[in-house]
Amino acid sequence: MTLNVRALAAATLIAAGIAGPAIAQDTINFGIISTESQKNLRTQWEPFLAAMEEKTGLEVEPFFASDYAGVIEGMRFGKVDVAWFGNKSAMEAVDRANGEVFVQTVDVSGNPGYWSLILAPKNSPLNSVDDLLKCDGTLNFGIGDPNSTSGFLVPMTFIFAANGIDPKECFKTVRNANHETNAMAVANEQVDAASNNTENLARIEENSPKAFENIKIIWKSPLIPSDPIVWRKDLSDETKDAVRTFFLTYGTPETDGDVEAEKAILAGLAWAPFRASSDAQLLPIRVMELSKEIGQIEADTALSDADKAAQIEALEAQKAEYQAEIDAQPQG
Repeated sequence: MTLNVRALAAATLIAAGIAGPAIAQDTINFGIISTESQKNLRTQWEPFLAAMEEKTGLEVEPFFASDYAGVIEGMRFGKVDVAWFGNKSAMEAVDRANGEVFVQTVDVSGNPGYWSLILAPKNSPLNSVDDLLKCDGTLNFGIGDPNSTSGFLVPMTFIFAANGIDPKECFKTVRNANHETNAMAVANEQVDAASNNTENLARIEENSPKAFENIKIIWKSPLIPSDPIVWRKDLSDETKDAVRTFFLTYGTPETDGDVEAEKAILAGLAWAPFRASSDAQLLPIRVMELSKEIGQIEADTALSDADKAAQIEALEAQKAEYQAEIDAQPQG
């Protein structure tokens, strides 16, 4: 952005009469969670962030970190203004970093979300969750970042907590890594199985077809809601309006640009145009997190039956509250 454009944008915001603690700004730091290598992410995101800069009149700087927590903490300490998160990391940003969900991604193929996967090498004798959970300490397992929805929370909830199993006691080794690293570790037979998701596996198929040929799926989760985009609540109304307008018009008939070119840029991120959302999209993830905690408590041999019952009762009450909120939402 040129200095003249920045000055004009600043003057416009001043003329609008900014009030309250939120301060107008001319730079947005955009956080990108580490689902794969920074090099790959930068290539995927640069065209979109350049468009965001052009359309909003704000300078947009990408913010990368080595793990999901780095982006969450970046938002917490004011170094990240807007970010792409998975649902689990978005929940942490909302709870700990003054974040708020304002739009949601949409799968380029029209799927209402995506799915967590467990992958194994093509020629592996592992073909199901039952095979995976023999728990004889001979298998090496790759799991996702602790703040990943599909890489960590979903398999921990639906596979391990549901079966009363601690992965560290089940496998020879358990290592945390991003989706791309886990998939390639499976393809190269460096681990016996690993978590992943349908979106990342599609990227592996496109970018590393030989590796993809040596991967099979042995488990697929229930549907996960599409990823949220989160901003800091204390951004000014002017900044929020500019950012919201960009996201909700980009690649749609309401854009003032080339619709097809914008759709092509979104397709590079495996997305279609965005849709409005709110923190309510995180309610199913909150229920899932509590279900995982309940399963872990039930499997904890160090707790007495009375302690288990007391802790589970409190968690079930909170879970019921979240479920009631979900049930009260308009359907469709």
